[in-house]
Amino acid sequence: MSHDPNCIFCKIVQGQIPAKKVYEDDDVIGFHDIHPWAPVHFLLIPKQHIASMADLQPEHAPLLGKMSVLVPRLMKELGVTNGFRTVVNTGSDGGQEVFHLHMHAIGGPRPWLKG
Repeated sequence: MSHDPNCIFCKIVQGQIPAKKVYEDDDVIGFHDIHPWAPVHFLLIPKQHIASMADLQPEHAPLLGKMSVLVPRLMKELGVTNGFRTVVNTGSDGGQEVFHLHMHAIGGPRPWLKG
């Protein structure tokens, strides 16, 4: 599995940096965002280093499908029952700050209205 030794998320995957995990299996890891926008805000990332959505290939489709199916399950387990937001920032102009593909899962009463 590929990784980037300078990537903060790869370091989380390898256990070099601690994270408050909400999920982990052979392919993905989920952990709470360190600057949450809502009562529940976690990131779901592939363990394989993929820089962004723009770098996805057809063989990554099962991985993205898995991530998309996991988010609602994890939100429910974390007590979010009245909706949530899923965001994937892609590239600098798309607001991506860490160049390791990650899906934000943000739950709670309209957290994106935060001022």
